[in-house]
Amino acid sequence: MLGYNLIKKDKKTKARVGEIILPEGRVQTPIFMPVGTNGTVKGLTPYYIEETGSKIILANTYHIFLKPGINIIKKFGGIKNFIKWNGLMLTDSGGFQVFSLPNKKINDEGTFFKHPYTGEDVIFTPELSIEVQEIIGADIIMVFDECLPYPVDYKYAEYSIERTREWAYRSKKTLKNNKQALFGIVQGSIYPDLRKKSAEYTVDIGFDGYAIGGVSVGEGHELMMKTIEMTEPYLPENKPRYLMGVGLPEDILGAVERGIDMFDCVIPTRYARSGTFFTRMGKIRIDKKKYAKDKFPIDTNCNCYTCQNFSRAYLHHLFKSNEILSDVLGTIHNIYFYNDLMKNIRFSILNNDFLSFKENFLKNYRNND
Repeated sequence: MLGYNLIKKDKKTKARVGEIILPEGRVQTPIFMPVGTNGTVKGLTPYYIEETGSKIILANTYHIFLKPGINIIKKFGGIKNFIKWNGLMLTDSGGFQVFSLPNKKINDEGTFFKHPYTGEDVIFTPELSIEVQEIIGADIIMVFDECLPYPVDYKYAEYSIERTREWAYRSKKTLKNNKQALFGIVQGSIYPDLRKKSAEYTVDIGFDGYAIGGVSVGEGHELMMKTIEMTEPYLPENKPRYLMGVGLPEDILGAVERGIDMFDCVIPTRYARSGTFFTRMGKIRIDKKKYAKDKFPIDTNCNCYTCQNFSRAYLHHLFKSNEILSDVLGTIHNIYFYNDLMKNIRFSILNNDFLSFKENFLKNYRNND
């Protein structure tokens, strides 16, 4: 059950500001959603996730299904009670994870694999994915689809979108909880006619929102943008559009320009753990010797907890000393940076200034460390 209000469209691009309305809350788009695969955004408590400005986070159906398992989640009345998260949540269907497994087998029924902890045979089907997501209790859930790799030959991609259509239909038919919004997923690799056909299939079934899947799998920025351009015209204007697994700032800006509303990625958290921090002037590697005596914060124009309290010198020391606090403080900053970027994107669209904002941001951001 989901509502969507289109608030403002940019006059020069397809960028737009909207509002997603869910039973347990509302969020403005464009929005970035931090990834909490196992029910945790790595390194952060729910309190600090909220402090970064995050309104919605992700969890992964496949990983929660494996551990701690749906029986434990059911005992707690859903994952948000389990992890003490007061905001909104989206779960992906597990499609990408199961198709990334070695030695899995796929047919029209579902995906067959060995449980990595128990060794049991598992058949992950659209029905099981939805049933697990209902128990998890996320506000937005995804249909089970076949995530295509890149590159993939046309013939297989053509057959795959037929399978994804059938799985989308089975996913919708299975869902019983009318408080959960269900998103369909468009596949078709980099083939324009297949993207069009898959989008039309998915819209014909009818969902609360629509995701573009099968991107950020090695195709590069230009092909990603072309894939959006060949898909977006066939998606309803009155529904949210979600680009799955995309998280570099330049990719987000390019996708917003082409009419995309929602993003998720592990990049801000993963980069933080490797000592790479995002700033308006580009990324910095905190392990570099020049930061050992630097009294400035990561970003002098950032209001996050980390930048308001700690120097680059201290963060350099933490990282070089292999202290856990380096990961925590870096993650706080990186997620705050992303949320601040999205806030500024929304503001620029509301003021019909998106292209100017994008140009100025990238001009500064592309300065190297």
